[in-house]
Amino acid sequence: MPAVSVVMPAYNVEPYIGTAIESVLAQTFTDLELLVIDDGSTDASAEIAGTFALADPRVRLLRKRNGGLSSARNFALRHASGPFIALLDSDDAWDPSFLAAQLDVLRSRPDVAIVTGNARDLGGPRDGQPSRPAPDARPAPDLAQLIADETSVFIMTVFRREVYERVGDFDESMRSNEDYDYWLRAALAGCRFARHDTPLGSYRRRSDSLSASQERMLAGLLRVLRKHAPAIAAYPRADAVLGRQIARFETELLAAEAKAAIETGRFTDAAERLDALHARRPEIAIGIARLMAHWTPALLSRAYTFRRSRQLS
Repeated sequence: MPAVSVVMPAYNVEPYIGTAIESVLAQTFTDLELLVIDDGSTDASAEIAGTFALADPRVRLLRKRNGGLSSARNFALRHASGPFIALLDSDDAWDPSFLAAQLDVLRSRPDVAIVTGNARDLGGPRDGQPSRPAPDARPAPDLAQLIADETSVFIMTVFRREVYERVGDFDESMRSNEDYDYWLRAALAGCRFARHDTPLGSYRRRSDSLSASQERMLAGLLRVLRKHAPAIAAYPRADAVLGRQIARFETELLAAEAKAAIETGRFTDAAERLDALHARRPEIAIGIARLMAHWTPALLSRAYTFRRSRQLS
């Protein structure tokens, strides 16, 4: 039985998956299995993974119909055999010492069930910079901290099998923020977290992130928090943070929806969102934008395009 089961969902990641797999096989900690779950790819992702599986018995290629990230992870978790489980997305990569460093924490801290790691951004405006603070002065994540800071747990995480046995599957009804939901469920189940803040990997930042993806992320965060609100109510410190965070994300979602409506020329929707946003944040700039959305939408569109071009330049 391998000590670590590495879970790697794959969907149309032909340009990246080879690098991700190579980074697992190059680990200084070698007692592992790599479960690559082809989630119905239409490119050569499965063929590339299959080549590695033929060359190294530690690699197992599992294939299924497309069902999303949570579905692919759950499929792998049901086939995983190791007492430790590590998550790696198929467009990211680990440094050779990543697994050894996270396992050192778990083995020296029997009270800790989940170790959240760190990496360097690959692409985007922070290319080469740590994805999370390094060193990280934030306290180790707990329920209240997870609610107060949705970035508390990084996706490159290693955890004991008992977490999966207590928490169960990822929520397959979610198409975003499914990992955040999982860590909240783990905290509610009493699992303890620790950080390893040294960047030991590469986390790919896609350049195609616009307002629509921001909308999905914020709507997903709100869904997660509202889903767990009844359970969180039993923890006064966490519950006090919950209300503030829901209000924050509702406000940020209105702003993202307004931007998306302007970008797509839906000025009636933009005016409605800007009215609601101004009621929450009565700032001069928002007030001017809402008046323009009602009365001079073409001018608002030009002003928004100009401002966005300045931000991207």
